[in-house]
Amino acid sequence: MNERRALAVLAVASAALLAVRLFAARVVGFGDSEALYACYALHPSPAYLDHPGLVGIVARAIGGGSAPSPAAAHLATSIAATAAPWLAVAAARAAGAELRAAAIAGIVVAATPEIAIGLFAMTPDALLAPAWLVTIGAAAAALTARPASPRATAAFVVAGLAAGVAAASKVTGALLFPALAAAYAARAARPHARTVGPWAGLAMGAVVAAPVAVFEAGHGWPMLAHRFVATQAGAGISLSNLGALLGGQLLYLSPVVLFLAIAAAVDLVRHRGEDAVARLLFALFALPFAALAVLSLWSRVAEPHWLAPSLLALAIHAARRPKTSRAAPRVVAWAAGVALAMVAAVHAWILVPSAARLAPRSSDPRYDIANELFGWPQAIDAIREVVQEESGGAGDLVVVGPHWVVCAQVHAALGEGARIGCATPIEDDFDAWEPRAGWRDAEKILFVTDNRFAEDPAKAFPGRALARTQRVAILRGGRVARTFTISLWERAARAETRLDFGRTRR
Repeated sequence: MNERRALAVLAVASAALLAVRLFAARVVGFGDSEALYACYALHPSPAYLDHPGLVGIVARAIGGGSAPSPAAAHLATSIAATAAPWLAVAAARAAGAELRAAAIAGIVVAATPEIAIGLFAMTPDALLAPAWLVTIGAAAAALTARPASPRATAAFVVAGLAAGVAAASKVTGALLFPALAAAYAARAARPHARTVGPWAGLAMGAVVAAPVAVFEAGHGWPMLAHRFVATQAGAGISLSNLGALLGGQLLYLSPVVLFLAIAAAVDLVRHRGEDAVARLLFALFALPFAALAVLSLWSRVAEPHWLAPSLLALAIHAARRPKTSRAAPRVVAWAAGVALAMVAAVHAWILVPSAARLAPRSSDPRYDIANELFGWPQAIDAIREVVQEESGGAGDLVVVGPHWVVCAQVHAALGEGARIGCATPIEDDFDAWEPRAGWRDAEKILFVTDNRFAEDPAKAFPGRALARTQRVAILRGGRVARTFTISLWERAARAETRLDFGRTRR
């Protein structure tokens, strides 16, 4: 495959994936995590319990000063996801790869499910991945330029600023700083280390990320406590965690791409001292990978995509050292083909309603995460109807969910002004936005749940009686995918004569 054909393949793949993403943006809602990040837009802050605050700033910008709609958010992420493989091409070229090899690396990146599917969602990763790639490309460009030249200095500054953006997007991004420092201090980069450029870039990046650190320090490090203590019940290195980590890579990368990543990692380790760029790529791979792999082996709630940023350096290294054997092009073609087939299958499962009929009748729809993306508009309509009918005064009604995944969907849809309480078993961001001590004393509690949760509101709200209830059943492919229950709980004396069963929507 020559460079023109490689670029043409990447362009066609990008256009096809963009078309699918734009269609999906019209028909799917927020995933539960996306809804939480949309809530960040309603409560601006440098940091939250789960992540730094940049995703909330971006969400607020997309929403024009409020929570964005799913369609608007997914339009923005569709563009970002489509651009990511081209950033990989640019980074590979900056690192010295030939255009053909860089384009092939871009094809593999574009086809990888973690990129092709994962970056469609409005999450911190949609900001982290582009920032990480810009960091790689800019740092590589700086190290290949003449020391102290304007080109080198400017590239070091861009690399540092991009690292700051990555750290403000997700805690994982902070690992770029020690990795870059290690690469700059290496023997191969010593001529650059004696100049101001590398260190000025890191300092400017630290300024970008500083509001997160200052906020955390001033509030007793709540994000770190939440991530490493509150959510880590039963944590410890185990074989099950190892299995989840390895199995997740098979699904998130696809089997043949995982094979290519392992081959590239072995080759990078062997040639890490070849030049300053090789040392850079090794540092940007090995340091984050080691830290995140240990965390994933220890944490029961670790997610396979945590390793993803560290693997981006492998794609750039593979482009710098393209295989010359006859088998290599076939392996790359298989990698892209298998990955794209997995991507197509996931999109078909989500976007073709009748695909739900392929699931066995015995399967439990609660465990199909695709169901997160459908049904909430109907449930929100029912919730709004009750809120409008029952709100007799400012603040007398609060909407409560059993877990943040429900609370986030409701809050993102109802927007500013709505009181949303949350009964997540551990503390979450809703405890700051609507403290439990306040909403438990509200005149009326509208409890919203779905069939994923088994909480008994009669026990959760002692001293209250059920005033009205209704259910909203959501169908996919002719099957019930999710059932929402919306119940109004008032103080017992007021609710005695208002019970209204039997209102069910489909």
